[in-house]
Amino acid sequence: MVRDGIYYGAALSTGGVLVSYFSQPWFGLPLFILAAFCLYFFRDPERDIPGGPVAVSPADGKVVAIRAEGTQTRVSIFLNIFDVHVNRTPVAGTITDVRYQKGRFLVASKELASSENEQNTVVVEGAGTRVVFKQIAGLIARRIVFTKKPGDSVAAGERVGLIKFGSRVDVVFGPEWDIVVRVGVHVAAGSSVLARRNDVEQSAEKSAHVSTMEPVACRG
Repeated sequence: MVRDGIYYGAALSTGGVLVSYFSQPWFGLPLFILAAFCLYFFRDPERDIPGGPVAVSPADGKVVAIRAEGTQTRVSIFLNIFDVHVNRTPVAGTITDVRYQKGRFLVASKELASSENEQNTVVVEGAGTRVVFKQIAGLIARRIVFTKKPGDSVAAGERVGLIKFGSRVDVVFGPEWDIVVRVGVHVAAGSSVLARRNDVEQSAEKSAHVSTMEPVACRG
């Protein structure tokens, strides 16, 4: 459970008690319902992180777009208010850049949200790759939380922040990645694989081939 959920839940429950005490008992019911929803919304379940040369989803939600952008590919994930909103890093490495950008609060499922909405862009570099992911605020979301800073080392699937209420997360991959998800599927942060390295697999196959070759005898 994210601490914010406890704070919101406690505040709303206190309000419900006060309203019920000074008026009719059922008048406080909406506040108790909101308190229960906040506890549900800010849940933070454990996830099994897959190993190997893969990139995991940084967010729970529905894949709404996969678009080629020059030599790169962007995967966009929309989070509704019922999804877990804790964000995780897609790959292991070092955070080399964090950039916050003010913007609009368009519906996060719309394509324009990727470029025009309030967002936080994070760059992770390591093991010969560079992956960019963006925490993008939506129509309801008004606060992006990011707990790391440039220079921090992160593991694949490590918790790095959250976006409160409906939002979007974009992940940008270079040509060394093959996208393995499709539009319309629901992914889970930290456990769903979005892409696999193609250059690492080729190198591994080449090494295996070299190791099985017969040695060549030297002639003097």
